[in-house]
Amino acid sequence: MLLHLSTWQEVEVYLEQSRGIILPIGSTEQHGPTGLIGTDAICASAIARGVGEATQALVGPTINVGMALHHTAFPGTISLRPSTLILLVKDYVTCLTKVGFTKFYFINGHGGNIATLKAAFSETYAHLEDLQIPNALKVQCQVANWFMCGSVYKLAKELYGNQEGSHATPSEVALTQYVYPEAIKQAPLSTEVGTGHKIYSATDFRQRFPDGRMGSNPALATPEHGKQFYDLAVKELSNDYLEFVNAE
Repeated sequence: MLLHLSTWQEVEVYLEQSRGIILPIGSTEQHGPTGLIGTDAICASAIARGVGEATQALVGPTINVGMALHHTAFPGTISLRPSTLILLVKDYVTCLTKVGFTKFYFINGHGGNIATLKAAFSETYAHLEDLQIPNALKVQCQVANWFMCGSVYKLAKELYGNQEGSHATPSEVALTQYVYPEAIKQAPLSTEVGTGHKIYSATDFRQRFPDGRMGSNPALATPEHGKQFYDLAVKELSNDYLEFVNAE
């Protein structure tokens, strides 16, 4: 059940059965020479829909732009500042809490969002208590990173070994190829790829990782691999969501 394709009456009926909602969040950032700029949002959105179907959960609109300031030296990247993303998450959760939602399950596709999301949850809990909103003390937020699922990580290592890398990875590129086979990109990849450097400013990032990849070889990706990653992530996160939403 997708929030944007529902009526308010349908959401009201849903709330009689469940107080949980899935919120996909990704990023709009460079993903190397062959990765789509929307990769992180595409992956989070597709998996969230799959989890929603498997668990009969309501799925909210995808937060397409995340915290990706370190990628902004590459054309096409759009980023929110951490402070902006915190306010956005706080507003989302506050609006939904006012009408009865208490369990917020963020399916995340971008590692750069994790720290900001956790900070946003803390800010939100305090904000809701200050407002004395009914059900405020029942509100719980959780971030689920699909790429960190145990089954996904295991398959990526089996398929790609140390060529999985940590950004513009073949696993995430494969998933986008499965979702959008008409948008598969081909481009020459240098045999030399930046790896092992810490992340600082956007300018420094582009100097250290000149084509945007971080130790990865996305040329190994296939749509068939993407289907495997999708199925594993949906299964694992569906179980995790149900455990979360049914817990006290």
